[in-house]
Amino acid sequence: MTTDSSSTSTSAAGGGISTFKGQERALRADRLGTGGLLLSVLAATAPLMVVAGVMPTTFAVMGIVGQPLLFVLLGVVLILFSVGYAEMSRHVHNAGAFYAYISRGLGGTAGAGAALVALVAYNALQVGIYGIFGFEVSGLFATYAEVEVAWWIPALAAALAVGLLGWLKIDVNARVLGVLLVIEVLLVVIFDVAALADPAKEGLSLHAFNPDTLTGAGVGTALCFCIAAFLGFEQAPVYAEETSRPHVLVPRVMFLAVGGVAVFFALSSWALTVATGPSAIVGTSQKQSAGLLFFLTESRLGGTFTDVLHVLFVTGMFAALLSFHNVVARYAFAMGREGLLPAAFGRTSGSSGAPGTGSLLQTVVSVVVVIAFAIADDKPVGDPTEPVLHLFTWFGNIGALGVIVLMAAASLSVVVFFVRRGAAGAQAWRLVTSGLACVALLVIAGYTVKDFEVLVGAGPGSSLSWVLPGIIGLALAGGLVLGLVLRARAPEKHARIGLGNEAFQLDKAASS
Repeated sequence: MTTDSSSTSTSAAGGGISTFKGQERALRADRLGTGGLLLSVLAATAPLMVVAGVMPTTFAVMGIVGQPLLFVLLGVVLILFSVGYAEMSRHVHNAGAFYAYISRGLGGTAGAGAALVALVAYNALQVGIYGIFGFEVSGLFATYAEVEVAWWIPALAAALAVGLLGWLKIDVNARVLGVLLVIEVLLVVIFDVAALADPAKEGLSLHAFNPDTLTGAGVGTALCFCIAAFLGFEQAPVYAEETSRPHVLVPRVMFLAVGGVAVFFALSSWALTVATGPSAIVGTSQKQSAGLLFFLTESRLGGTFTDVLHVLFVTGMFAALLSFHNVVARYAFAMGREGLLPAAFGRTSGSSGAPGTGSLLQTVVSVVVVIAFAIADDKPVGDPTEPVLHLFTWFGNIGALGVIVLMAAASLSVVVFFVRRGAAGAQAWRLVTSGLACVALLVIAGYTVKDFEVLVGAGPGSSLSWVLPGIIGLALAGGLVLGLVLRARAPEKHARIGLGNEAFQLDKAASS
């Protein structure tokens, strides 16, 4: 084999990292420990955005008092999902986590379909946040500086800032995310304690945990809202190549994340019902909307705390933007490395070791979408109507649907993967939990599609009810077609799908 000054073949103990023709085609190992990985993952859940935005909306629109119980039930479902998913992470270390796992279980063509769904879904989740971020920053300028700023100006500024941070080392990103996350979680905990210490006239009622509260037509849609609040925990395997012991750290972080999120959201949504009284939570949420949390903190913790909370609401969204950006960039990197995107995406950047081309792609997509919605926006500055909030609701629900479908497919792939390896007996209980999770996730996906017009605030019979979820269907179809074309015309590329760093060995063997 002929080598030049940049050609190396190395293996990093514990990370299973092998490189060929330089490290520009491998993510840098040993960047993240348990803390950094956990913070990177949890930042995507945007806890303050969920407590201040998702929870009041679910109470108001769905009329479901038992939202705290929903978080507990969904936590159980996602733990069932995580059992098999975490075990899979011990066998497959790839920045394209979902599609890599699906490739190993259901084949390269299915993996190609999953890859495109993941790329579209996580892009949508990230881009959608720019709508609510821009609107909230615009509101801060109007409230505290008496300056009117169009929502798209801070949104574009954030897109450029996120893009710049995406080119830095992942451990630098983790520190940024960590600081923002810890502060916003601390403030929510302070509210929770204050609410429990000063309950409404019904006292410390546990009525929100009564199964009788989960009745009515809104339960299915409430499930969709609430599961979207968890999204982010499943990203841990995306960073597997950048940890020193992925087989240990990734499962650990996943269980810590999903368990912590379930408990945190269940307690925080319960605190909201205690602060208003279970009998008044729906009516108060309908009246206050996204201002519910700030309304409740104003009376209990004062104006200064509420002002700080407003600012942290925005910084928490920025942390989620950065977290999703990093995930999209790594999916693009994995796809480029394995021939599902142009090879330029499969290389890292300079000394940072970040997937720079994937980061650039995500930034361009964000800027283009924000500009498109800004052009369509003929509303006065500060008007919270379309299209700025449609950017958030439309894209957020498109992304959520995509990730739910990916989780269901990943659960099925876990079962097939271990059965094909002859490990069904040894992994029996994990296969059972994965099967149960798959069924539950498919039910939630069904409700999501069925109630999509409610989720995006469209009227009955609106074309949005099939056009928007159809984007995920088109992504899946496009990926499957790409996989079939590769299998027929470039079988060597098809064979690489889902291999990750193992693909380097194929390069090495082919050139020797």
